[in-house]
Amino acid sequence: MENLNLNNPLNKPAPPGKDIDKPIPFDDSDSSDKGISHAPLDLGGTAPVQIPKVEMPKLVVKKPMAKTVPSDRIVGVKTFFTKLHPGALNFLDEQITRWLTENPDVRIKRTNTTTGEVQAKKTEPNIIITVWY
Repeated sequence: MENLNLNNPLNKPAPPGKDIDKPIPFDDSDSSDKGISHAPLDLGGTAPVQIPKVEMPKLVVKKPMAKTVPSDRIVGVKTFFTKLHPGALNFLDEQITRWLTENPDVRIKRTNTTTGEVQAKKTEPNIIITVWY
């Protein structure tokens, strides 16, 4: 208790006759006698700042357009393959020609030819032709 500073209001004992269990009242007294103003602070500058009104952009309604499919768009693929011997290659030519005549609306966009092994009863090298249309 040597550090007790009685000059500090928090360390002073309660005055006699005061009920310390009573709640502390809010400072609801008339503020006009204390000189407190609730008006906005005026620093002597120009007129109050005017916030510019921003107009919202108007939405532009676009007319619906009919969807058109470009002619260079790939819409399908067909793969042909056969073994690598002369009779099978002739059969492959006939098969591709027949498919094209049966489908006159097909417009070939791209082709790819490669060789590889195709697994059947035996795994044998084949020519594989891929047609994108």
